[in-house]
Amino acid sequence: MRIAFLLTVLGGAIFYTYIAFTDLGFMTRTGRLGPGFFPRVVGLGIVVFTLWALFDALRDARLSAQGAAVTGPGDAHSTGRWRDAATLMGLAVGYGILLPIFGGFVATVIYMLIALSIINSGKHLLNVILAIVIPAGVYLLFDRILNASMPPAMFDIIPF
Repeated sequence: MRIAFLLTVLGGAIFYTYIAFTDLGFMTRTGRLGPGFFPRVVGLGIVVFTLWALFDALRDARLSAQGAAVTGPGDAHSTGRWRDAATLMGLAVGYGILLPIFGGFVATVIYMLIALSIINSGKHLLNVILAIVIPAGVYLLFDRILNASMPPAMFDIIPF
């Protein structure tokens, strides 16, 4: 199942990267980085890391076929994976709902606080610091340095 998932992700990543290279310009007419710069970097990164994960999964499958212990689909570990996948999808849907309401910065802070409290439970101070510092860095990079605005908010909680 993992190999099929990774092949699907790889197909989507290749398509995304193809679109980034064919439809979006790398540079603008004035010589500045264009709208295709970040999509190309992200697309290539996704392809490389997905290939890496795919080769790792294929290696693990080969080792399992050679006699290593393999767990069945009905064990407790497998059930936990489905719960984790459902949680991740729920968080993504929640983020998609929060984004137009609170805007990019606040929605990302809320999303990261919830996600980190699940993933990194017990480390509350670190979770709060990460949930504020990372979106602030993204905001500064895109909105202030690259002059690419973050998604607007229906309700402006933060005035910047």
